[in-house]
Amino acid sequence: MNLAEYAGFDGLGLAELVRRGDVSASELGRLALDAVARINPALNAVLETFPDRVERLGSGRPTGGAFAGVPFLIKDLFLFEKGVACECGSRLMQGFRPDHDSELTRRFRQAGFVTVGRTAVPEMGYSSATSSRLHGVTRNPWNPDRISGGSSGGAAVAVATGIVPIAHGSDGGGSIRSPASFNGLVGLKPTRGRISEGPDVADQLQGLGVNFVLTRTVRDCAAALDEVHGAVPGDPYAIAPPQRPFLEEAGRPPGRLRIAVAPETFGGTPIEAEVRAATARAARRLEGMGHVVEEAMPRFDWLPFVSAVNDLWTAHLARGCDLFGEFLGRRPDETNLQRVTWACYRHGKSRTASDLLAALEVFNMVSRRVGAFFERHDLLVTPTCARTAMAHAEFNMDRADMDALQWCQHCFTLEAFLVPFNVAGLPAMSLPLEQSLEGGPIGIQFVGRFGEEADLFRIAAELERAAPWANRRPPIHVGQKEPAHR
Repeated sequence: MNLAEYAGFDGLGLAELVRRGDVSASELGRLALDAVARINPALNAVLETFPDRVERLGSGRPTGGAFAGVPFLIKDLFLFEKGVACECGSRLMQGFRPDHDSELTRRFRQAGFVTVGRTAVPEMGYSSATSSRLHGVTRNPWNPDRISGGSSGGAAVAVATGIVPIAHGSDGGGSIRSPASFNGLVGLKPTRGRISEGPDVADQLQGLGVNFVLTRTVRDCAAALDEVHGAVPGDPYAIAPPQRPFLEEAGRPPGRLRIAVAPETFGGTPIEAEVRAATARAARRLEGMGHVVEEAMPRFDWLPFVSAVNDLWTAHLARGCDLFGEFLGRRPDETNLQRVTWACYRHGKSRTASDLLAALEVFNMVSRRVGAFFERHDLLVTPTCARTAMAHAEFNMDRADMDALQWCQHCFTLEAFLVPFNVAGLPAMSLPLEQSLEGGPIGIQFVGRFGEEADLFRIAAELERAAPWANRRPPIHVGQKEPAHR
């Protein structure tokens, strides 16, 4: 098998080859490492690889779940694997190696994934683009002069270029969906509580955050959720399990759905003309499939919402910096944090318990408004991001001219459609349905009711069959003879 052949399969396809004995897990691992060597000099998506793990696989058939033998990458942000560096793109955390596994790490292993490396993130995950003073800029394979999204930008680039068919990502405000949009991938933020965040936290970011994956196909996304969902002892709550496997849901018809299409952003942020046109095309496609489509969206007070998100995000950032700085014997300061991170750290340190309770009160109001909206609609459709991928300089975390609130507002110019559904805890999926005039991907977001990922998988699979995207490949890809280096 060569790299072009390898990249032609999704994760389930590769796992089937391994099960049949047509290819070994070690061969797939070596191909993934070769792909990193081929692509990474141009794009800087992968920080480190683990060739020793590939060598230990040998020639036997691996055991595990649906993805036995499939190469995989973990994001360098608070998903712990014992003894593996987790630096969160920051000099403050450089060299940190946890002494235990996260529960999700264990479940990825049980699913059969072979983790062959870790991917780049912005410092502490706090940006809509993936670059850091520690590791440099991660570039978009569709146009290296543009951002790859954040904070799962390294993971998205690795999947989009064919290095691996599926990679770990996390989403505390759009960090799976934004990179999925800019790289032409399927990116699901599952319902709050669908995947355990144990043992280190109960609700990541007070429930805003969730860990999952980015994929090229809907079926890989569904099968991965089948493998890793469910609570463990000690979790604060357990949500209702699905009625049937998510992979099975992806094969079921969605029925005639009541679909709302957002006519504008929640805060009035401008929507780029190309993005608006792409969303309108997606709405017409849905209407042509027989769904009932109308313009509508939840409404709530935007400025108090942004202020609340800023307080919560920065308070968690400050706590994380203090916690890991103490563990590593380092004091957070301007030498080991980038300028924007330092400004956000200082704001977070200034928040009181009353400030955080006030933020949670705002979140409750937003959740109630959004939840009530889904009593009248099955799905909400929005652009994933309000803009197409922009130049790297627009999200420079070493700029000195922004305080914490200004940085949060700046991120919202791109991700205004994303964060409200982290707050409400609803499942939301970006699909690579559209393209810009330059040929770059434009993601369309589908949001469902609490706990109803099944609706998302049904509509996503229907759209994937009607308008296949798997064969769209960026100019920089492992299947190309000579990827462009910059």
